[in-house]
Amino acid sequence: MTESETEYLGVRIRAYRNMRQMTVRGLAAEAKASASFISQLERGQTSASIGMLRRIAGALGITVADLFNEQDEVGHRVVRRAERPELPTKPGTRKYLISQRPLQNLEMYAGELDPGASTGDEPYAHGDSQEIFLILRGQVTLWLGPADSAAPHVLAPGDSVEYRTSIPHRVVNDGDETAEVLWTIGPPTPA
Repeated sequence: MTESETEYLGVRIRAYRNMRQMTVRGLAAEAKASASFISQLERGQTSASIGMLRRIAGALGITVADLFNEQDEVGHRVVRRAERPELPTKPGTRKYLISQRPLQNLEMYAGELDPGASTGDEPYAHGDSQEIFLILRGQVTLWLGPADSAAPHVLAPGDSVEYRTSIPHRVVNDGDETAEVLWTIGPPTPA
């Protein structure tokens, strides 16, 4: 890499780290590197191996390609409903990524749950971010807490619940119509 490319890479890493509200030490710990190495990399004073760039990108919740992509500086991105990336989910459910990669300050997902469908048999947790769950259509039950002591919240259109992503949670469509929901998470949870 040229000197200017090394400097550009450092600027990008610092920008993503700041977006994630991570310290140099925090990123270093996640990427299994020293804080001084990350600091030198951000200042363009050293370069990194592909393996290290993968670990750094993973810790930032992005891809290695995102570190070099000059196109994502655009102020806005339009995502048509038909073009939303669909994520793998349980039968009877569909989950779509609304916020496009690389994720910056938040991540948002749209979901559809057929009658009787759920996000899984067991509650799940991910990271420790703020999550807002909003019901657009239908009626669902959101279970918050460990499986043996989870508290149910019956939610109708327009209802929302806010919680930490570290709290185990599970959604069940107990209604008789397909439910549409939104999950908004900030800052984005690690990939």
